[in-house]
Amino acid sequence: MIRQEENTQLNNSPDEMLDEAAKTVEASETDNNPVLTEDGADETADIDHDLNQLTILKDENKECRDKLLRLAAEFENYKRRQAKEYDNALKYAAEDILKQLLPTIDNLERALEHHDSKNPATMIEGVELTLKGLTTMLNKFGVEPIISAGQPFDPNIHEAMVMEASSEVPAQHVIREFEKGYRYKDRLLRAAKVVVSKGAE
Repeated sequence: MIRQEENTQLNNSPDEMLDEAAKTVEASETDNNPVLTEDGADETADIDHDLNQLTILKDENKECRDKLLRLAAEFENYKRRQAKEYDNALKYAAEDILKQLLPTIDNLERALEHHDSKNPATMIEGVELTLKGLTTMLNKFGVEPIISAGQPFDPNIHEAMVMEASSEVPAQHVIREFEKGYRYKDRLLRAAKVVVSKGAE
């Protein structure tokens, strides 16, 4: 009978087992009749031991639960921070490029303010320097021009605007560019608009 009660206790939750053990101890103290095991030992000591163990397990369970709740809260905060940082990164992705463009605007404004109509060469030189600075900045960010003149026509990177006869440039080769094409790293940023040779007539 006692073994069956022990098996029943094992199937209960820690809190239920704690309550049952407390009731058993209280009943034993009231009756002044110790409950003996089959071996004849006083079961009260065993119950006290089990009661202490259950109390320890209950405290450990509460501690683990508190830790899990703290970890869950910290993880939610982490996810919110990451989402905010990701949104900001997308929102201001072009910030560095725009900063690099500002000196180009400054140079063009200064060129317009101090141009000398009697000496256009100075104006041209200023524009050339500005263009060089802008090209250098683009190269820094992985933007490079596509060399098209004299190259075979490639529909993947060229857009044919017109075909002209040429005795100097072979057929299906680019004679000149209307608009330069550019690559951004390993992707086509803009196709080049070109004049394509149809060979000598």
